[in-house]
Amino acid sequence: MRTNGGRNTPWLVALVLALVGVLAACSNTPPPPVVSSPVAETSEPPVETPSRIVAMVDDIVGGYNPHLLADVSTVTTALSQLLLPSVFRANEEGELELDDSLMESAEVTSEDPFTVTYRIRPDASWSDGAPIAVEDFSYLANAMKTQPGVVNPAGYELISSIEPGEGGKLVRVTFSEPYPGWRTLFSNLLPAHLMKDAPGGWRGALSESFPAYGGPFGIKTIDIARGEIVLERNERYWEKPAAVDRLVLQRADGPGMVSALRSGSAQFALGSVNGDTRKLLADVSEDIGLSTVAHPYVVDVVLRPIGPALVEDEVRQAVAALLDRDALIDEGTRGGDSADLRAGAQVLPPSEPGYKHTIPGSGPPLERNAKKAYKLLAEAGYEREAGSWVRDGRTLSLVVASPGQKQPYARIAAKLAEQLIAEGIEVNVVHPPAQELFGSALSATVDLDGGAHGEPAPVNGQVGIDIAVVPRAVSVDPATTLASWFGCDAGTQDDDSGRTQDPDSGNDDAGKTDGKRETAGPTTKPSESGGAAAAKRVVPTNTAGFCDPELQSVIDSMLTGETSLRQGLAKVEPELWDHMVSIPLFQLADTLAVGSGVSGVTAGPPLVGPFSSAVNWTRAPR
Repeated sequence: MRTNGGRNTPWLVALVLALVGVLAACSNTPPPPVVSSPVAETSEPPVETPSRIVAMVDDIVGGYNPHLLADVSTVTTALSQLLLPSVFRANEEGELELDDSLMESAEVTSEDPFTVTYRIRPDASWSDGAPIAVEDFSYLANAMKTQPGVVNPAGYELISSIEPGEGGKLVRVTFSEPYPGWRTLFSNLLPAHLMKDAPGGWRGALSESFPAYGGPFGIKTIDIARGEIVLERNERYWEKPAAVDRLVLQRADGPGMVSALRSGSAQFALGSVNGDTRKLLADVSEDIGLSTVAHPYVVDVVLRPIGPALVEDEVRQAVAALLDRDALIDEGTRGGDSADLRAGAQVLPPSEPGYKHTIPGSGPPLERNAKKAYKLLAEAGYEREAGSWVRDGRTLSLVVASPGQKQPYARIAAKLAEQLIAEGIEVNVVHPPAQELFGSALSATVDLDGGAHGEPAPVNGQVGIDIAVVPRAVSVDPATTLASWFGCDAGTQDDDSGRTQDPDSGNDDAGKTDGKRETAGPTTKPSESGGAAAAKRVVPTNTAGFCDPELQSVIDSMLTGETSLRQGLAKVEPELWDHMVSIPLFQLADTLAVGSGVSGVTAGPPLVGPFSSAVNWTRAPR
């Protein structure tokens, strides 16, 4: 039977579909799904948590310039090692080795004049893409030669010129004298192209952060309020990348460090803790490893001979005889690691191999001797009146300073004042901000004629500091330490400004840098050191305001290698103790407590610390 051209086909199709639907409804097995194409994966892979290491530290407060005494701190040392490039770095034995992550070579290329030629790797650059080059060397050298309150400037002061080559990647440095300690120079280079125009310049550009980085890490955030600095791997770093994604430095006191290690929220702690906290850290777990990290700084009590009251040797010696040095050390160390690093030498720190005490074996300042102090004050013309020491109608009054409320300096200053007040000496304790203390107060121009009784007087109303409790920087080259802390400079300041050349105001062409501070400092009365006519006004050449022209020849010969360290120290140490300008107390040291959750963290090279190896640290399974 024919279908009349297929006109009934749609009706038949509809019938068939209806029957299929009925049968499917009566069936217990559902129909297979209709799939027209493969389904794409819609779930995201789990996001990996960045590997990170958390370290507890004393504080993260700002001021991160490693070349300024004002910024001395554990966190400043840590950040400089993580963020800034250096020509040489200390190995595990403390010997300086060329850092080939930055340099191709650095060698003495001429003895006359003494010249060192540096070749920087072509790929070494700052995090903003600018090359690390000759201008960074020039900027640092100029700042170290012209700015007050810097760390160990003596070697830089020998530089007579810096000349560029090979597109700025070659640096030719010429010295006025031979300098065996040249390997100590150009550590922690700074980005000159940003520093010279940054608000605050040399003193202020690193007050809160860093404008650029040239190391394996960079700063993600600095949160002073929360007490936290977060660092991340520097993706622009041209060398071996850091093994972890992130380092976190968190502020904590002693109990906080103990709690963080016990809970595992931190992998290690580094801080200046007292003896009780050190014991608690040791008891956290048998997996905690403790070690001492000695810093390149010695806490000094400086009796400034350029101050209004202590210009005479007898008076300084008398004041020293009234001090209970043991009590000052106990107040400063509080049983922490520094207590085992008592400093009894003027140049070498206690952690130095071959160190030995040179402090006189009896009498002041090793032992307090009030009877001797009274005798010396009487010889200087003072008389005891109504419990005070008076000369020519004026009471012996001293200004004692510490860098702000930084510890342990402020505690020691308070204890020192207490001791002197008990012996009839008036004391005014001041705590100027660290930048002010080192940047102006201790470098203020002094009028050698200006006092009412002929004693030196500060210029422009600057408060004169008689005694300063401060850190003394220690170089791996002892001759540099000696010259930086006790060395003279032949020039004088003839105006009232007290100003020195600012490295941010010029010399930005990476050419020669021959600026030099024009400073001097007496050790005795003006009439005994050439007379007021020879030097009317001076800027202290060092923190102590000390200068002994006779001793300077020995210091110079040690700095240039003409005199050996052993021979030089044999001459210098007794003389410095006689002058009684510096009373070293102890070397700063931190306790390092490392848990089992991290691998590769050690105490580090001498005078360097643990962060020098941070690029290799890894998280370890707990």
